[in-house]
Parts: sequence; structure tokens; C-alpha cells
Amino acid sequence: MQAGEARRMEFEARVEAAVPHLTPAEARLARFFAARKEAVVLGSAAQIAGAAGTSDATVVRTARALGYDSLAALREDLLAELTGTPSPARRLSRTLEAAGAAPAELLAHVADLQDATLDALRSPVMAAALAQALDLLAPARMRQVFGIGPSGAVASYAALQMNRIGCPAQAVVATGVGLADALMGLAPGDAVLLLAYAPLYREVLHLLDRAAALDLPVILISDTLGPLVEGRVACVLPMPRGRAGHLATHAGTMALIEALTLGLAARDRSAAIEALDRFSLMRGRIDRDWVKRGTRKPPEPGPAPGLAEPAKEDIR
Repeated sequence: MQAGEARRMEFEARVEAAVPHLTPAEARLARFFAARKEAVVLGSAAQIAGAAGTSDATVVRTARALGYDSLAALREDLLAELTGTPSPARRLSRTLEAAGAAPAELLAHVADLQDATLDALRSPVMAAALAQALDLLAPARMRQVFGIGPSGAVASYAALQMNRIGCPAQAVVATGVGLADALMGLAPGDAVLLLAYAPLYREVLHLLDRAAALDLPVILISDTLGPLVEGRVACVLPMPRGRAGHLATHAGTMALIEALTLGLAARDRSAAIEALDRFSLMRGRIDRDWVKRGTRKPPEPGPAPGLAEPAKEDIR
């Protein structure tokens, strides 16, 4: 058994062992701690209380009832679990065990995961973080959107969407020494949108160093990295990616990117609409038939090349 899995079982066993001795409010909150580990690690006592529908005093009291000296100590325990790095094969195995094999089971499993993930978009914590992120992104000269691996594809999508509404953006998706070229492109007045997750990769550290040298604000989208870069980012958008220790899912992150894009468009509605009009005009200049595609009936298939038109039967 891997250490991260053992810690997870130990924490959940601790919660279940404590529940009979807790008040109903504390028992409900203890189970919230086990189910929403990312929110507990990233949130203040007040933010956790808001997400759980209780008071911050109950949050602190429940942490102590579970045997921790403080909420910070409980967070450290959960962070050690969340930042463990089980292999991709182990993550897939866990996910398949939970999902089942039948198509209906797979669909239901994925839908349930996304329902839980998208709940994060409806929280007051996310609304406040989104407002702060838009305040930093809207006035930027250039929005540098960083992501590697699957997050690189999301970063490229984010940059494309922002460019279309007239908010200049570029994706930073290089790894290794190739990252140096992208870091040279950062300039005063930029803002960095960072999609990154634990563990803390060297590329993230170098990006943070470069942003600090240029005094650029960094907006982090993550479920686990926030505590590891505290003080180095201006804002955290706490977006979970499914269950801890399972294959990551990115639908919630994509939805958050679309909310950011809409938020930027709303900050300057007329400029965004004008930018999309220019984009449509440019597309039409490249291909004059663009707007007609999909509206015309395809031509009837003719005879194969080199074959004579078959004689039509005389029906007179």
C-alpha cells in the first residue's frame, strides 16, 4: 500500500472513529473535511464554513475534536495526502474500480464527478476569487496563460478564446529549456494565468521567479498547489479536478476558463463585440464561402471520371 493511500485511509478512519463522539454539526463537518479535502486545504476557516454551511468556530472546534491541535495541523495532514503522487496506472486503476465497466455506469460515474466539480463554480469563495482574477486580467497588456501536459491544451484554448474577444493572450506550454523562450516574452504590464497542480514542477518555479522579477500578478487555477506557493500568487481560483488519487478531470477547469472569458467580455462589452466582428470579417476575407458553409445542399454525385454519362431510358 502506498503512503498516500495509507494516509487517506488513516484520515477517513479517524473521522469515522470520531463521529459517534461528535455533535451532529461536528459530525457533518468532519465528513465534509473527508469529502472536500481540496476546499479544506485551500480555504480559510471562514471560507470552509461558508462552503459547508456552518460557522468558522465550528470548523476550528471540529478540527480539535478530530485530535488536531489546530486547523493548520489538519490542513498539513490533508496536504500530505493530496500532494502524494500515485502513478498514472494506479490512478487509472482506482478510477476504473470506482466507475465500473458498463457504458451506463461509466457515464453515470463521469456525470457524478462533474456535478461535484461544477458545484465549486457556484460557491461564494469562487465568485470572490473570480472578481479578483478579472480585476487583474482585464487591464493587462498581455495575458500569459501557462499550462503543461493536459493543462497545456486548456491554456491554448483559454488564449484562443481571450484573443477572439480582443484581450491579447498567449499560451505558455513549453517545458524544459524550451520554456526560456516563453519567459523572455513576459513583459511589464502582463498578467499570468497559471494552471498548475502539485507537485511543484520546476517550470512553475521558474515562471513564478520571472513573474516576481517583472512584478507581474499571478492568478492560480489549482486544487492543491495554493499552499505550496502562498505569497507568490495574487489570487487562487480553487478548482477541483475530480477525486483525489484518481484520474484528473478537466471539465470544471474548462467551464471556469469560459467564465473568465465571459467576465473579460463583460468588462468591456462593446470592445469584445467589435473584436468578434473583426474576427468574422477576417474569416470571411480568407474564405468568402465561410458563412455559406452548412447552408447549401451538396451537389448531386456525378459519373465517375472517365465514364460516359449513362443513356437515359426513353419513356415516351
